[in-house]
Amino acid sequence: MDFTLQIYKRLLETLQSSGYQFQTFEAFLQNPAEGKVIVLRHDVDLKAENSLATAKIEHALGVFASYFFRVVPQSDKPHIIKEIASLGHEIGYHYEDMSICEGDTEKAIVHFKDKLQYFRQFYPVKTICMHGAPRSRFDGKDLWKKYDYRDYGIIGEPYFDVNFNQVFYLTDTGRCWDGSKFSVRDKVQTSFTQSYHSTNQIITAAQEGTLPTRIMITTHPQRWTDSKLQWFKELLLQNIKNIAKRILLLIRK
Repeated sequence: MDFTLQIYKRLLETLQSSGYQFQTFEAFLQNPAEGKVIVLRHDVDLKAENSLATAKIEHALGVFASYFFRVVPQSDKPHIIKEIASLGHEIGYHYEDMSICEGDTEKAIVHFKDKLQYFRQFYPVKTICMHGAPRSRFDGKDLWKKYDYRDYGIIGEPYFDVNFNQVFYLTDTGRCWDGSKFSVRDKVQTSFTQSYHSTNQIITAAQEGTLPTRIMITTHPQRWTDSKLQWFKELLLQNIKNIAKRILLLIRK
């Protein structure tokens, strides 16, 4: 079974044994490691408790990751954010201010500053990451057509500050690793041609030495669980979401 905590741990262990170093997004921007590097990013869309589970696995392995939290109740759990930060992980803001403020950029930047300050009570937040908000007609990144996030002490946003022709992008969007056809906004322009469907395929590529040298891995921890009930529920819900996203993409064309 894919998308269990057991296979997630195996993925990390395999990458470590294959010579990869792990960096948070913040550390990668400030001082990128040489050689084989994994920038490990988690978008905490829902079920914040699952993020604590992955954070503990990483901590036990000496791996540090970046956790981007939304302001919705399913993600914004202060006690969990504090505990993840205490394990040495980076905390970032998973912003969706344009959607929340219905496209009003002036209201959105006020909302952004307020929530950024809120998350900085847990961690000195220096990076942000757009939440795709597939049901919204507003793209969160459009806020930066008028404003500059660097004016607020932010040093990076993955969709603007990573060269994905040099850093291979792996995301579990769609509950698979090749789900770009299901993604509304979690897409990047890249010259890489490798494609993997399952976590086991990534593990095999790491063992064979065919993975790219520099990789950003993005997971949504809500998908990763050892609970059979949660696992099957997530599988069912994601299949429904994938169909809905495909329809939405066709309509927007």
